[in-house]
Amino acid sequence: MKESDERYEELGNWDFSSINCEEEYENNWDMYEEIKKYSNEKSLILDLGTGGGEKIISKMPKNVGMIIGTDLSPNMIKTAKENLKKHPEIKAKFSVMDNLKIEFPDGLFDIVSARHTVINAKEIYRVLNEKGILIVRGVDKYDCWDLKELFGGGQSFNDKIPSSQKDYDEIKEAGFKEVELTKIKAKEYYKTKEDLFALLLKAPILDGFSLEIRNEEILRKKIDLFEKYVKENNTPKGILLKRQYYGIIAKKE
Repeated sequence: MKESDERYEELGNWDFSSINCEEEYENNWDMYEEIKKYSNEKSLILDLGTGGGEKIISKMPKNVGMIIGTDLSPNMIKTAKENLKKHPEIKAKFSVMDNLKIEFPDGLFDIVSARHTVINAKEIYRVLNEKGILIVRGVDKYDCWDLKELFGGGQSFNDKIPSSQKDYDEIKEAGFKEVELTKIKAKEYYKTKEDLFALLLKAPILDGFSLEIRNEEILRKKIDLFEKYVKENNTPKGILLKRQYYGIIAKKE
């Protein structure tokens, strides 16, 4: 298991609500508004990489037939099931599953959603019905680029092809007839450096950014770089982090 997978499994919760941050988006593309647009009271939705189920509970439409959330991490799914107990009004189920090997029959789902996770476009195409819709929100190569450049690495830092283009090409190759790619730029302002630090400990933005590093010299260097970033990006609104995401809507027919 990769270090990032081990950290993900150990985390068991993907809820960032305790981190004080204000967001400003350059456009109004919203994954969950798109899901609402294409769903109805009979829709069966598969949510890939659902984490602890926080987004299903807080963002997904309530008036659908059923939402099935899957995640590779048993710990995440355990958290999702516990979270769901507090919301009996939500029609959802959770199951451990690998995104790349979808364990459902052909043509079962009306919508497949995937947020900040890997996908297998051919498998998604297979499990969608004839009128099915795929809705993706991803993190692109140049997300947090100033921070990654300062640290000399990070998520997708050395990728030759941005994730947005890779997903777009693979979705087209899988057979989807209409594929629309939207670039999403945002600015996040963190209230304190502790809030930003909490994000970096939780999200896989930087390689090996963890307080568990046993090499004191490496740990000190990372902390010094972090302090440098905070100083250079402190604004009246908070500590600025430039984000770059993408949204994809793909129709099977």
